[in-house]
Formats: sequence, structure tokens, C-alpha cells
Amino acid sequence: MVTSNKDLMTQARESLSGKWGLAVGTYIVYVLIVGAVSGIPFGILILGGALILGIKTFWLAFARKEEAKLEMIFSGFKSFGNALLLYLLRAIFVFLWSLLLFIPGIIASISYAMAYFIMSDDPNIGAMDAIDKSKKMMYGYKWKFFFLCCRFIGWFILGFLSLGIGFLWIIPYMNTSFAKFYEDVKANFIVVQ
Repeated sequence: MVTSNKDLMTQARESLSGKWGLAVGTYIVYVLIVGAVSGIPFGILILGGALILGIKTFWLAFARKEEAKLEMIFSGFKSFGNALLLYLLRAIFVFLWSLLLFIPGIIASISYAMAYFIMSDDPNIGAMDAIDKSKKMMYGYKWKFFFLCCRFIGWFILGFLSLGIGFLWIIPYMNTSFAKFYEDVKANFIVVQ
């Protein structure tokens, strides 16, 4: 049975309960690393995939109430080649779909939203296979994910009103909610197959 977005967000808050310091601290370290890498020519292009895979692994650990550790943000480097290829393919596909119109680009982005979580669960999966599996998993769930994203609009407004400081809590909350969404869709995907 599919869990409501409201319940997924509640579960995300429960997963973060008592661990907000670790979540916020890890997110700050991640942002600093991404900032430093962005200053290197082609740095984010080359290292972006591994860093995203690492932070998705971290949020997934929170969602599963497993032991999340700061060093998980570097775990994506174990699958560096696949993570790099996934980063490039997602960017190319979303860009190409966006050339048609803005809406197809959004739909493509949502279709591929679970790819890093999938690769986190299966580090040996190829980039194209992770994208294909994400598209299959998201079949029938794109609107649900879109509405989950929309539920954070108010939070983002609060983040801006707090001069950006609120995002230190909002982003971990949002990403843990996305990891909960993945867990829910994955469970239903396995049942359907």
C-alpha cells in the first residue's frame, strides 16, 4: 500500500529526531565540499555524481533508521565511474527533454529522481540501468513525487525569510522525505513485479 506524502514527511521527521545535529552538520560539510569542487575547472562535472551518490546514501541511511555517518558522503567514490556516467546522462537527458518545452524536462527529471537511490542500493548497477529502473519505478508515481516536492514550497519560503539559515534544516528534512518516498515506491515496485 502506498504511503501518503504527509505520512512520509512525518516518518522523515521521526527518522531525524534526535539526530538533527548530524544531519545539519553533514549537510554543511557537503555544501562546503561542493563549493570547493565548484571552484575547480570541471570539478563539479567530474566529481558531482560521486558526491550526489554519497549524500543520497547518507539520506537513505537516515530514512532506514540505520547508522548514518558523515563519511558516507564520500561513499559514492566507490562507484565513481557509474556515478559520473549517471550524472552526465541525467543532465543530458533532462536538457534534451527541456528543449522540447519546460514541462517535459520536469517530467524527465522526476522520472530519473530515484536513480541515485537505486545506485546506492546496488553499487554495481550501470548508469543507464539505474535510469531505466527509476523510470519504471516512477511509473504512476510522478504526480505523487511532484506533490511531495510542492509540500516543501512553504518551507522554502520560510528558508528565504530566515535569510537562508532555515535551509540547514529544510534540506535534510526534504531529502530524508525523498528517501522515504523511494523506500515506499521500491516496496510497491517489488510487489508489482
